[in-house]
Amino acid sequence: MLSYTNPVAVSSEQLAEYMDLGLEIAAEAGSEILPYFRTPLSIINKRTDGHFDPVTEADRAAEKVIRARLSDRLPDHGVFGEEFGHESGNGLTWVIDPIDGTRAFMTGMLHWGVLLALFDGEKPILGIMHQPYTGEFFFGDNRSAHYQRGDETRRLTTSATTSVEEAVLTTTSPRLLSDPDERAGFDRLEAAVKLSKYGGDCYIYAMLAMGYVDIALDGSLQPYDIQAIMPIIRGAGGVVTTASGGDASMGGFVVAASSREIHAQALKYLQG
Repeated sequence: MLSYTNPVAVSSEQLAEYMDLGLEIAAEAGSEILPYFRTPLSIINKRTDGHFDPVTEADRAAEKVIRARLSDRLPDHGVFGEEFGHESGNGLTWVIDPIDGTRAFMTGMLHWGVLLALFDGEKPILGIMHQPYTGEFFFGDNRSAHYQRGDETRRLTTSATTSVEEAVLTTTSPRLLSDPDERAGFDRLEAAVKLSKYGGDCYIYAMLAMGYVDIALDGSLQPYDIQAIMPIIRGAGGVVTTASGGDASMGGFVVAASSREIHAQALKYLQG
């Protein structure tokens, strides 16, 4: 299991090289996934407790490709993926969700993506979200974030909204907030905002970084669900923490907001 260690120093030049490699690998994983999209799929439920947590051949094929490329290019780095677990390395760990939004993927919808982050032992220092069907890339390094599709590349900037009452709130599903206190906090926040929208997985966080959403939150996240998102949102000017205000790198009940001001207001509603 991924855990905190002493951070490994990475130079600006190294970070740029790792970003280029990550984008290349994410694109390759996307090419592996696309032949499965909107085709008959064999779907396996990873849960045995009556709940549903699907995995498909596409998830596993994509993670295998990512792991193989990282092993070839950066054999001393660690890897932590949703489907095949943790392999330790030199303290730098690539965190993989081969298809974030498998439920959307298996139902032919578009709100899914390849997530790839580099964790330095303390925090994710780069993050990539790639939607292969639309050809979109969202990527950031905590200092800046960018969007790329075809020949278009532009910087990502969060919205200028200043009050919760004017905010757009998104969550993949309120059902992911299984704790009664978490759900009560969400209900208070939802009652205060201008608009709420359900569904989206990684896409809701990408849209926050792009400036269309002001608050995005989900419960019961794992490190591979959120680490790739964090450097993108922070690079675009946003804030990501747990609902208690702590570090979100290991997941849990995670809240992202377009600014410190909106984030602070949202936490007040969530914490009661």
